[in-house]
Amino acid sequence: MVSKNQIKLITGLQQKKYRNEYQLFLAEGVKVIQELLQSNIVLDHLFETESIFETVPAAQKTLIKEADMKRMSALNTPSSCLAVFHIPAAKPIDSKGLIVALDDIRDPGNLGTIIRLCDWFGVTQLLCSKETVDLYNPKVIQSTMGSVSRVQVNYVDLNAFISETTLPVFGTFMDGNNIYKEQLPSEGILIFGNEANGISPTLEQKIKNRIAIPRFGNLQQTESLNVATATAIFLSEFRRNS
Repeated sequence: MVSKNQIKLITGLQQKKYRNEYQLFLAEGVKVIQELLQSNIVLDHLFETESIFETVPAAQKTLIKEADMKRMSALNTPSSCLAVFHIPAAKPIDSKGLIVALDDIRDPGNLGTIIRLCDWFGVTQLLCSKETVDLYNPKVIQSTMGSVSRVQVNYVDLNAFISETTLPVFGTFMDGNNIYKEQLPSEGILIFGNEANGISPTLEQKIKNRIAIPRFGNLQQTESLNVATATAIFLSEFRRNS
């Protein structure tokens, strides 16, 4: 049985201020929870409407009614399981290899998908501006499908970091050089900008390498690609060339 205080805590974790206060976050769905349980991220408590995770100690899980799961869930269609995990301590930035940097990405689904793409393409370090959506937003966690446990995410002052780095920096723009004609390195920082406004002007001034995905349509009227879609294409080209 789940108490009213537990429900209040769990629904509160849908908000960033309570996640920061309690240093806890939510994960929902068998796939996501399974991936997190297999990682170094520490489980606080698991709630299930049916017995799924047999290896979780009895003291750390509670069998609940579907009606209670609906009250607790951040999803429109609740899963059969919801888990509360401890937010891990931030690790030092790994300034080697290919790094993806996000400048003011606001959509949780985009951030989650980009984390999943980093995992797919072997990018282990992701940098986010402090204005970027919170990593532990339930929709971000859901979109990562567990990849959040394998990609290190750090929130930084991107302007300061880019000013100090010795790695080559690549910015993604509509008017950049054709990505398919570029010689791309195996190490560097690849920056993606805000969904509506792109890379901020102050950060743009620090970027020497401007790259773009060319449009092939006859009318050339498509405004832009979704940032997660663009990330997939750029990462594919970087890995293909390295």
